[in-house]
Amino acid sequence: MTKTLTRAALLAFLFFRIAPAQDTEIHIVCSNGFRAAMEKLLHDGERASGRTAKVQYGASANLKKSIESGQPFDLAVLTPQIIDELIKEGKIAAGTKVDLASSGVGLAVRAGTHKPDVATAASMKQTLLNAKSIGYVGVGAGTPAILDMLDHLGLRDAVQSKTVLQEGASESMKNLAAGKLDVDFALISEILPASGVELAGPLPPEFQRRIILSAGIASAGTNREAAGKFVKALTSPGAAPMVKSVGLEPIAK
Repeated sequence: MTKTLTRAALLAFLFFRIAPAQDTEIHIVCSNGFRAAMEKLLHDGERASGRTAKVQYGASANLKKSIESGQPFDLAVLTPQIIDELIKEGKIAAGTKVDLASSGVGLAVRAGTHKPDVATAASMKQTLLNAKSIGYVGVGAGTPAILDMLDHLGLRDAVQSKTVLQEGASESMKNLAAGKLDVDFALISEILPASGVELAGPLPPEFQRRIILSAGIASAGTNREAAGKFVKALTSPGAAPMVKSVGLEPIAK
């Protein structure tokens, strides 16, 4: 009897020692499109929530697959369509979706090189025909807009042989900066903060799409209250200048 009580007491002690430690960290999955803003606002979010944050960055589609496979998380910053799908699947709590900011899609070149004209459909078409290699993320948030533009310009087949699909925005920008790509499409919020690259310009107006990044809180998370406070920090008036500085436009609440 005494041994049983001693063992039970030990297990209870270990549980209460371990459980609080698990709750002191917010696990966040965040689209590359919001990465630069998240990095600038991370400390504000931690301060507001009273928790340290561990952030995993990636393409929204890939992060969705990780969540669906059972990866634990507390807060997700992804495209609104994916947030909605995860709400339907019960992975994200209904009523927690908040639109944070939006970004346009642009074309980047290596820093210090000639910036081609991309202001019109005709000039964009000529720029892509002249390019030796073209990059963009295969499953990126801006990829549908890029493919739609290529189809409208009649270029999908013409540039296929020199298109190099990238796994993620960070890799894509690094390859462009290293001269492995001639031009590269990405969200403007992924281009402006990257080193060694420059924005040549946004997509022509008729092809441009505003890509929204939204937040949602995990339905099974143990830090839902803290995650809510973190989201409020991301959408506070004081956060707006930092969000704008990386090429994102805050969405007014």
